[in-house]
Amino acid sequence: MSGWDPAATALLHVLPLAARGPRREGIFALWLTVRVAQDLLRDPPPPDRAHRRRLQALEHRLSSLTVTPPLRRALAAALNQLKEGRPETAAQVLSQLVAPAREAGGAEAGDALAQAARAARAAVRAERQ
Repeated sequence: MSGWDPAATALLHVLPLAARGPRREGIFALWLTVRVAQDLLRDPPPPDRAHRRRLQALEHRLSSLTVTPPLRRALAAALNQLKEGRPETAAQVLSQLVAPAREAGGAEAGDALAQAARAARAAVRAERQ
């Protein structure tokens, strides 16, 4: 896990603390989504075909998880936005998932998403310079 982003690792630390059910599955769904979004921030970003396949796999996996309706809507919107395949979109998606993460997974999950969003915005700014 040492090569992973701190936000993704933070979500993994919260996962075993959550009771089984929608809260745990919601945190897992957030972790999966964060990983796909963060891939867009890599240099170089993944090829379009690989990104589309990863999104399809994510969509399929998320469909089998039991998450709260607000988080399900937020994740569906995130998937639609991630189809653009741009780093700026990834940063925006992570920012938009902070509030649903707090609601569905607790303060720790929300803080992890906020950390991921900050890191993504910093990466996008650094790329522009």
